[in-house]
Amino acid sequence: MSTRRSPSVPRLAAPSPGEKIAAALRRSPIYVDPSLASALPEADRRRLIARFRKVPVPVFVVLVPLVKGGTWSDDEQLATVVHDRLGRDGVYITFRESGDELGAREWGGDHQARDAAWAVSLDRAMDDAPLAARLTRIADLIISGTGTSEYKRISAEIDRRYRASGGRSAEPAAGKDGGPGLALPLGAGAAVAAAGVAGFLVWRRRRMAAVKRADGGLLLPRKVFATARRASEDQLREQASREVLAFGELLDRTDAPVSDERAGALMALALDAYQAAGKTLDAAAGVPDLAGVLVLVDQGRDALASAVAVAEGGAEIPPSPLCFFNPLHGDAASAVDWRALGTRRSLRVRCCRACARTVRDKETPDILMDRRDGRDVPYFEADPERSVWAETGYGQLRDDLVHRVLRGDLRRGTGG
Repeated sequence: MSTRRSPSVPRLAAPSPGEKIAAALRRSPIYVDPSLASALPEADRRRLIARFRKVPVPVFVVLVPLVKGGTWSDDEQLATVVHDRLGRDGVYITFRESGDELGAREWGGDHQARDAAWAVSLDRAMDDAPLAARLTRIADLIISGTGTSEYKRISAEIDRRYRASGGRSAEPAAGKDGGPGLALPLGAGAAVAAAGVAGFLVWRRRRMAAVKRADGGLLLPRKVFATARRASEDQLREQASREVLAFGELLDRTDAPVSDERAGALMALALDAYQAAGKTLDAAAGVPDLAGVLVLVDQGRDALASAVAVAEGGAEIPPSPLCFFNPLHGDAASAVDWRALGTRRSLRVRCCRACARTVRDKETPDILMDRRDGRDVPYFEADPERSVWAETGYGQLRDDLVHRVLRGDLRRGTGG
């Protein structure tokens, strides 16, 4: 007697995270990760959807946490994947990698969505606004077609106030997650208040610098680091080589007059940084050195951008350092007080928002490791006599990193 077997039913592969979001967007143009549900209540979502119907193109809002090493690590990756899975052109609004700021990308047209989102991020009046209000403002700017003009207006105002402050580089007091903490005690002196205002303007100018980076101008685009932190050592070496080459070509193309003494000094610094980056690349023995190449390129391009700005009669562009704990994390958007284990000295360092949150939670941030005497140690715990990166904190603890590399200090840090 033979036994008939039931034909096996093939199991369908589980949908990917991008496919799940796309499926949700086919039902509603707003997708909010469950962990963020309280940030945008249902009533707000209904009002936003009604507002989006007046936008001349489809609008999709995708609000999910962007976490290094997680499913979504940067906003460009998120928007690109979801657009591909959904298969519909339009405006895609997400959080930016830098925190809870909103960014927008558009496929299939140009309705100034990107500029509208940046205008909202730069607008002081929107700093404490609820998420729904910021999304509504972006939609209104797109509807009215004034996203670009509003961005330019706010940028010009920031530039005007920055120049009026004398271009001072005072740092704003760090607020929650590294935001500007401008609450001064009653009766604070005028000098303190002026420094606070100057620091606030520097912080705003750094936001504007992020826009210029995204535009592919003189500053190093921050998407470089979204790739670098996921790269293998060989891939990182290739990327560092490309960035040094691109920086050299940029220097060759720059013909701004540098007769002004300050512009000339900044251009000299840019050229020195380029030379230091090439020297470091040639001698690089591992990831810490390759990260140093990107730091030097970043410093050089900051100096070049400032040289051009000064030569054209403008103000210097405040340099934006990279994360102290790991430069491959990208922008150091936050300032924290930090003390290494086993030490008593507390340092004020700048780092990415993810590392800042980790430090404030009394946990260990994701630190760049160096290989020393056969074991992995945090790069800043390497012997400063053998590591220029440990000695300078990749330029955060000292402002003469370029000079030290050019005079030969790097050789101490390449022995492994």
